[in-house]
Amino acid sequence: MGIHAIRMPDIGEGIAEAEIAEWLVKPGDVLREDDPMVAVMTDKATVEIPSPVTGTVVWQAGQPGDVIAVGAELVRLEVDGPGNVASDAETPAPAEASGSSRQAETAPPDPEPAEAKAETEPRHEPEPEAPAPKPAVRPAAASAAPLRPEGEKPIASPSVRARAREAGVDLRLVRGSGPAGRIGHEDLDAFIASGGIPAPSGPQPDNTVEEIRVIGLRRKIAERMEAANSIPQITIVEEVDATALEELRARMNAHGKGPKLNPLAFIARAIVRAVHEQPILNAHYDAEARLIRRFGAVHLGIAAQTPTGLMVPVVRHAEALDLRATAAEIARIGNAAKDGTAKRDELSGSTITITSLGPLGAIASTPILNVPEVAIVGVNRLAVRPHWNGAAFEPRKMMNLSCSFDHRVIDGWDAAVFVARLKELLETPALIFVEG
Repeated sequence: MGIHAIRMPDIGEGIAEAEIAEWLVKPGDVLREDDPMVAVMTDKATVEIPSPVTGTVVWQAGQPGDVIAVGAELVRLEVDGPGNVASDAETPAPAEASGSSRQAETAPPDPEPAEAKAETEPRHEPEPEAPAPKPAVRPAAASAAPLRPEGEKPIASPSVRARAREAGVDLRLVRGSGPAGRIGHEDLDAFIASGGIPAPSGPQPDNTVEEIRVIGLRRKIAERMEAANSIPQITIVEEVDATALEELRARMNAHGKGPKLNPLAFIARAIVRAVHEQPILNAHYDAEARLIRRFGAVHLGIAAQTPTGLMVPVVRHAEALDLRATAAEIARIGNAAKDGTAKRDELSGSTITITSLGPLGAIASTPILNVPEVAIVGVNRLAVRPHWNGAAFEPRKMMNLSCSFDHRVIDGWDAAVFVARLKELLETPALIFVEG
């Protein structure tokens, strides 16, 4: 038998380190070749690392949340035949973690077999344990006032009454948790364990404190929000009359084929048209290099809430898609992000982002930039509101757009022109389909 050390592989894109997101095995587990052993998170995505050999796990490098450098030892396996690490070698110190992450160290198992220990160590017969003393119960006179008035008989089974007599407990002092206040064995146990103090009634203070480590995707989100918070942003909120858009959408869904169209597909097409006229909105800003990268391709990020947190899957080359193809791709990448099947390149490279909370979208919001992008379009709740048409109020389907911009790159005037153009396209949706 030998010990085989598996190191953190280079998973591409210039990644120098990765965070342990989840261990899929534990010491003592048997791994076969190609079995996944750990999920690690990079700046781009979560990746499962398989075992290159078959063996038994004897050591792991850290705990979820720890950061491991590429090339550092990740797992040790006990394998058949000679290994690449001496079996009696000391467990290496974990790789140095970046930031405030700590590396947990798990000692490898004692190489001496259990049978050998049994032969060399004297056996000791376990001493019989003394019976645990029964908890002291306060006499009824020293306890609180009875929960029931004099003469009212507590509801309890004969076995509970017998136990109460043996323990010297007045059942009038015991609060029952069953139907109609029926006292069960668990109620009697709780009363005895409390020293004869009746259980309190009504809402009670909750002094519990739970500490939750910020790791994995949540840590990545926190870091990106901190980076975005350092950027001077300007947010413009504009009201949009979406009545005509909703009428067109209903007709297209009733008579067209393919996936159902939702408002997001129309908004995506409007963004493609608007950034074609203002390409500075479809850009990244590299503050370190003092460089604006303006893109011809519109890679549209769609902010999506997933079971593990907020992710931004990307509709690539949205400028080359028609309305129904856009709707289908938005649905596809959204589902892939939610079920964890999205590929790495489907979660990176966006040039401008849409964020929407659907019916929970409130009246207005202040979207935070998806850095290094310079613009984000927030879609607020669609609702029927009274609208003044110049002569009277009439019910119209209205929604607000809340758009944020990197004020280092985008001036207020350019931002306002962009939002006004989106409003025009959405209020007159036929313009979305006009070529040129």
